[in-house]
Amino acid sequence: MKKPHLLLVNPWIFDFAAFDLWLKPLGLLYIADILLKNSYEISFIDCLDRNNEKLLKLQKLDKPKNKKYGCGNFFRSEVKKPEILRDIPKKYCRYGITEEIFIEELKKIKKPDAILVTSTMTYWYPGVFRAIEILKDNFKNVPVILGGIYATLCHEHALKFSGADFVFKGSNLNEIIKLISGMAKSNISFILSIDEFPSPAFSLYKRLDYACILTSYGCPFNCTYCASRILHKSFIQIKPEKIISEIGNLHKNFGINNFAFYDDALLVNPVNHLENIMDGINKLDISCYFHTPNGLHPKYITESLAEKMYSAGFKTLRLSLETADMELQKITGGKVTNDEFEKAVGFLKKTGFTSKELGAYIFIGHPNQTKNDVMNSISYVIKNGVMPFIVEYSPIPGTVEWNNLVKKGIIEENIDPLLHNNSVFFRKFFRWEEADLQKAKSVIKAYLNA
Repeated sequence: MKKPHLLLVNPWIFDFAAFDLWLKPLGLLYIADILLKNSYEISFIDCLDRNNEKLLKLQKLDKPKNKKYGCGNFFRSEVKKPEILRDIPKKYCRYGITEEIFIEELKKIKKPDAILVTSTMTYWYPGVFRAIEILKDNFKNVPVILGGIYATLCHEHALKFSGADFVFKGSNLNEIIKLISGMAKSNISFILSIDEFPSPAFSLYKRLDYACILTSYGCPFNCTYCASRILHKSFIQIKPEKIISEIGNLHKNFGINNFAFYDDALLVNPVNHLENIMDGINKLDISCYFHTPNGLHPKYITESLAEKMYSAGFKTLRLSLETADMELQKITGGKVTNDEFEKAVGFLKKTGFTSKELGAYIFIGHPNQTKNDVMNSISYVIKNGVMPFIVEYSPIPGTVEWNNLVKKGIIEENIDPLLHNNSVFFRKFFRWEEADLQKAKSVIKAYLNA
């Protein structure tokens, strides 16, 4: 019997700026793992793979020019700026492999039974649309399924404009697999549970500089600016034994030394979850580095947890502060207080973490924030010996803050997702000046150079 054949595609980023900060299409790789275990034939193209052989050859490189811990700059090509973004004085680029390389890769693949395309940031949809357009040109009459964050948060927009034959809303793996199974006319034995959670199919890559790990699904909190509860209806923590095994296998079989945690709530239930994972990693006796590009909840950091994270090899810790203004902390969900932040930093520094390894995310341009609030928050973080990381504010469709802005008439509910871009939104809708951003950055630069 002929094996069902699916092509999985992670499309380009189209934006003013992009950086490979441990970016991998984890959802797509979970699906690939389930399909491979059910005897599917899988073809896979990651347009953001900096290790693509043809891309390296084009750049006359043997391997990507990585910065510390496996991150690095994407190859970029300037493209025509969308008319709606014409006032933004920056170059608009496609990040990732060239279109020519993408088409060459497609020509090596036999006609699939269906194509799965993922999506992430809502305002990166031009890369999604272009990928679908090329896919349909090369594989006539092959159904294209679009899923992911953009497809969920901007479902109507994707249905109307993407060109996909089916736009999947949500992140329910059981439903996604059911859809694929029906389209491929095959039976797939899979029901998502804590006991049967897939592992990302990193074997689809020829070379990896890092791997991404998800130890939990969703988030139990209700921050007003976050879409996690929209994307994931429930919060599930995967068994620590599975995570430990996954890390050990990736290190042993792929030589991976850098791991980035993708969790929205990595530290919840720390004694029974992350501390157990850290204990298991320490028992593996492997030399690896761990990173948390998604912000950590400071309230859960104890001296014991800090010690175990340090011992396991954590090198990049980002703390979710967003603001040092206590009233704004309450308004946005109350997930952190300054006292909790200071205690967490104290435990981390006592354990041995340096200021260069610790960072805190700070909003700039939040609708309830003044310019003084931003500067005070930056000064507060620096005073605590932590590196501030500025997050240019942009509301996410469906969140409390998005709905409030719609009610106030500040934005229209159906604005073009290109305007969700954080390089655009707070300048266009809240009239923050470029000088405000540069002033904040200059304070941080002075701290770095001190």
